[in-house]
Amino acid sequence: MTATPRRGTPAPALRSRPPSAPAEKDRTESNVRMAMTLEEAPWLGWLLVKALMRFAFMVVNNLVAIPSYICYVIILQPLRVLDSKRFWYIEGIMYKWLLGMVASWGWYAGYTVMEWGEDIKAVSKDEAVMLVNHQATGDVCTLMMCLQDKGLVVAQMMWLMDHIFKYTNFGIVSLVHGDFFIRQGRSYRDQQLLLLKKHLENNYRSRDRKWIVLFPEGGFLRKRRETSQAFAKKNNLPFLTNVTLPRSGATKIILNALVAQQKNGSPAGGDAKELEHYRTGAPKFILRIFLKAKDSKSKGLQWIIDTTIAYPKAEPIDIQTWILGYRKPTVTHVHYRIFPIKDVPLETDDLTTWLYQRFVEKEDLLSHFYETGAFPPSKGHKEAVSREMTLSNLWIFLIQSFAFLSGYMWYNIIQYFYHCLF
Repeated sequence: MTATPRRGTPAPALRSRPPSAPAEKDRTESNVRMAMTLEEAPWLGWLLVKALMRFAFMVVNNLVAIPSYICYVIILQPLRVLDSKRFWYIEGIMYKWLLGMVASWGWYAGYTVMEWGEDIKAVSKDEAVMLVNHQATGDVCTLMMCLQDKGLVVAQMMWLMDHIFKYTNFGIVSLVHGDFFIRQGRSYRDQQLLLLKKHLENNYRSRDRKWIVLFPEGGFLRKRRETSQAFAKKNNLPFLTNVTLPRSGATKIILNALVAQQKNGSPAGGDAKELEHYRTGAPKFILRIFLKAKDSKSKGLQWIIDTTIAYPKAEPIDIQTWILGYRKPTVTHVHYRIFPIKDVPLETDDLTTWLYQRFVEKEDLLSHFYETGAFPPSKGHKEAVSREMTLSNLWIFLIQSFAFLSGYMWYNIIQYFYHCLF
């Protein structure tokens, strides 16, 4: 039986309980987060202002550079009729400058490139296909940057990219230059391959192209990984996580269209002996003698350059980050391996197997990189050697100045003719 206080007797006062430990901890953490937020506010504000300034500059840069490029191409059309090779050389130089401007946006945001593996400068004057793994839109920007110091590679390069890029600000430049926009999807595949074959026949040789950039996976890693793994499980193929199984259709079209055949039917072009001369750094006069000994009339693709892009912590950079620069400075790592075209099978099944093997090796390269922060040493070497890729600030200043001066010149010319006509 519970005792009740007698009437008139005051009830005992309730004791105030001390706050529990979890409540104190939550309040402390909340105060810390608030303090951190207040401290970060100026930095976040500056980040926003910087992103807006970078975006504004990019818009202005595009408004002067791209129309200027188009105006130059139009005014040079008579040269295209008289001397097509010279016209496409000049167009290629302007194309390289435009890609250099895109590269500079990332360069000044601290997005740099470290190169590994074989030095592709050695084969920069030969015809080659780059097979690249695809993780995000920033992959294209990364290649635009790291190929700038490879001679005329960028000027004489043809890109195979998703058709959505056709509708970007750079789409009209790529159309003029002769890049190919491929539409993804099983229902479009056969038609797109026929269009690619026709495009190569009409534009590759006539525009003096040397290199082709191809993403054989057919899409971004995050979008294709699950489908690729399901396909691999169903067909007893390698299970990959850092890359996806490549598609061989576009690669087969390119090789069949561009690999020259010798009289005996075997592929002409680069071979293992020539590649060894490049790798060992043979004196130039010896290399010239070796090249003269080859058939000087042989043309066609000579090399496959297996290119692997790796981002720290497997966090790729997208085009928005490249433009706005809101991510902290990051070093993107690019690994190269060069394969002579004579070592690449041309038959469909054998080529597919060869491509699968290359992407299995990419999987191992990326696994090693994510575990150690570096690519493994090349075969026959004890240590992996990296090379820091750099852009010349003076060169960037000169091409940007040329773009703005050209924009000012073309604006005045168009304004003059407008007033004369109206």
